[in-house]
Formats: sequence, C-alpha cells, structure tokens
Amino acid sequence: MNRQKKIQHLHFRAGFGASYSVVKSGMSSGIESSVDALFRSSGKFTPIKNEYADMLPPLAEMQELSGDRRRELLVRSQKEIMDLNAEWFRMLAYSEAPLREKMTLFWHGHFACRTRVPLFCMNQNNTLRHHALGKFGDLLHAVSKDPAMLQFLNNQQNRKQSPNENFAREVMELFTLGRGNYSENDVKEAARAFTGWGFDREGNFRLRNRFHDDGSKAFLGSSGNLTGEDVLNIILEKKQTARFISGKIFRFFVSDNIDREIVESLADKFFRSDYDIAALMKEIFTSSWFYDDKYIGAKIKSPAEYITGISRILNLRFENNKGLAGLQRALGQVLFNPPNVGGWPGGRNWIDTSSLALRLKIPEQIFRASKIEFDYRSGEGDDGEDDAMRSGNKRSLKLRVSADPSGIVRDFGGMSGKETVEKMAEYFIQPELAEEMLALILKHCDESSTQDTAESAAMRIMSLPEFQLC
Repeated sequence: MNRQKKIQHLHFRAGFGASYSVVKSGMSSGIESSVDALFRSSGKFTPIKNEYADMLPPLAEMQELSGDRRRELLVRSQKEIMDLNAEWFRMLAYSEAPLREKMTLFWHGHFACRTRVPLFCMNQNNTLRHHALGKFGDLLHAVSKDPAMLQFLNNQQNRKQSPNENFAREVMELFTLGRGNYSENDVKEAARAFTGWGFDREGNFRLRNRFHDDGSKAFLGSSGNLTGEDVLNIILEKKQTARFISGKIFRFFVSDNIDREIVESLADKFFRSDYDIAALMKEIFTSSWFYDDKYIGAKIKSPAEYITGISRILNLRFENNKGLAGLQRALGQVLFNPPNVGGWPGGRNWIDTSSLALRLKIPEQIFRASKIEFDYRSGEGDDGEDDAMRSGNKRSLKLRVSADPSGIVRDFGGMSGKETVEKMAEYFIQPELAEEMLALILKHCDESSTQDTAESAAMRIMSLPEFQLC
C-alpha cells in the first residue's frame, strides 16, 4: 500500500480523516512524526459545554413532580441533551484534538450509558474526555463514581439490606474482565462492596455510610472488609482486564477480526505500563502491522464517523439540532443515547438496506443544496415528549445543511478532469478503485469549469459504497 494510503489510514483510525495538506505533510515527514503530531494536538483537555445543562433539576427531583410541570421539565431536559449532542458533533468535526475526540467516542461506547439529566450527561462526557488518554485505572474509578452511570445501572438503589447487583455485574462483564472471568459469588460480593455508592441532588458522588455493608467480603481471591475502590483495584490487578480492554480497542481502531497474538502482546505492555492508554495507542499507531493491507479500508464507518467525516470535508453546518439527531437515528447511532449498556455492536451492524441507501444519497443532496428527507424513528414517550432522540414509529424529517466545498476546489481544482478524479479518489477512498470505475466517474462529471469538475467529482466519489469504508 502506498505512503498516502498509510497516512490517511492513520488519520481515519486515530481521528476522522485529515485535510489534504495534512496528508501531504505526513507523506513527507513519515508515520512516527504524524503520530507525534496527533498526540501533541490532543494533549489538551477541552470540556464540552452547555450553559443551560446545570439549570435543570436531576431526575430524582423531576420524578417528585407530576403533570404539566414534570412534562415541561422532561421536554426541556431532552432539548438540552440534544444541544449537547450537536455541540459534541461540532467538536468532533472541527476540534484540533481529533485523537482525544476519537478516544472519547470509543469510551462513550465502552462505558455506554443513558441519562435524562443534562448535567449528568455533560459531566460524564467530560470525565471520558479528561481521562481519554490517561490511565485506565483513573478512568475506571471516575466512571464508577459518575452519577449518570450509578443512576443508569441502579446503584443508587444498592443498599446493604437489599444489594442490587446490576452495577457490579456490568463493571466486570462489560467494562473490565469480560464474561466468564468471574463467578456469580464475585458479583454478589462486589455488589455488597458497592452498597451505599450514590449521588446527591447536585450530582456529586456520595458514599452513604448508613447503606454501606462494612462486613467481610470475598472477591476474586481477596477477602476482608472490601470497599468499592478495593474491588476496582483488585480487578485492575488481573491481567485479564488489560487483555479485555486491548481486545476492544483493537476491534474499534484496527479490525473487527481479532488477532489474538497481537492483542496478547498489546495487553502485556498495557498491563506493565499501569494501564497507560496513550502508550497503548502509540504502540498501535506506530506498529508496522497496523499498516498491513488487510487493515486499510477494511472497516465500515460508524454513523458518527461518517457524519463527522463529511462535515470536515465539506465544512457542513447543520441548521437544526433536531434534524441532526434524526439523521443519527436514521443511520443507527445517536450520541448520548446508546441502545443499551453493551453499547453499539458496530461492524456490519452499521449498514442495512435503508441506512446504506441514505448514506449514498446524502452527498448529492448536499451538493445540490436540497433538503435531505429521510425516515427516522420517533414517538410519544411515557412522559409525552416527541423527539428525534426517542424511538417509536417512523416519521419523515427534512434536514437542511449548508456546505462550503471551497477546500475541495482549492486542493483539486486546476487539474485535468482525469487527474482530478484520480487524485480525489485516492484521497477520499481507502480501497483501490478500478480504472473502469474512475472512467465512469469522469464520464458523468460536469467539466464546465475547474470548480464544477472538482465539486461533481467529489459528489460522485462520496456517493460510492467504497466511501463508507475507512
């Protein structure tokens, strides 16, 4: 595979694609220099913000209300979460820290969680963003004390008189060890250790001592008056945790097909580094195997990657947050709204007949400045809200976006039609396109001017099935 494809591969996997100028610079400086630049640009933590997110009461207070006031607060809460969703997409598309954003997206799927409280939603995302490239142990402890997660997995109801096992089970099964690497008794004992873990009305973690079981517990070979922190540290002492996390990172950043030998090597280094996430990612991105032909152009872009990618290429501006949320639902991934605690399954699940057809028609509608009309699922919730963030019956929604393709014209204008198509295809598409396909694209391009040629070539190339791969 040529050098350009390898540089693009790095930026597709460590971010959401790079500008043509960044790709050309990387071709000159090389892989290691490009990796270093990605880590430098993502070194700073920038929080996501919504100035109204902390003005709404937590869910506990909403549930104490009834009638129109409760309905009003829930609808407003949903709007603020939708605004957070749109703000995160702006950060994904235009942030100068693409690796940190990509890692935040990964951890959002790993520690999958839903909440109706905007403040909890915002704070959890910032927790993931803050620790995204730090130590996994710090991230695990922070998320385990996060009000959104404690609420979602019912640990607010976990009390010594009647332990709730939900949080303890998912911490092991989905977040650290993986199924089959603990016993049912470990779940029961861990749940006892987490009794009393909760949060107050301001969204601060609280250990409620009167609900905590301070008796002796036996967990994964250790025993004593174990606390929740002790349980997490015991989990981190197991190399299986490093193996499980390394496998999930490999599947997300490299390939849906796990290479056990590579994952075992990564897990060994990850474990010995005290779970240094940045060191693990640098090991992956600088390894020769990462750039093997079998991994380049072999993953289906998630809806978040797809929307972010075209936003970066065309400098898109979505004029309506509800339309953006509806588009996400139509494509199968709404940020801040994973399907369950297991997150999105990914891989081939990203594409079905309906979502692929929508992906293929979006570029043409953007270039023609027409409204993008599609079906999305929406419906009346238990509390009466009607929104693109919810699921239910299919409805039609029109989405209007503004685009600025001047960057494409600048990078690929001024060439012959044939050269424009060839260079643009090499930049936009990771799999190699056949000469016949390139000729067909050129045949249907508008060559009235260099601008028309560049725009029409981009529209047709971005409408190819191969554009869905990275």
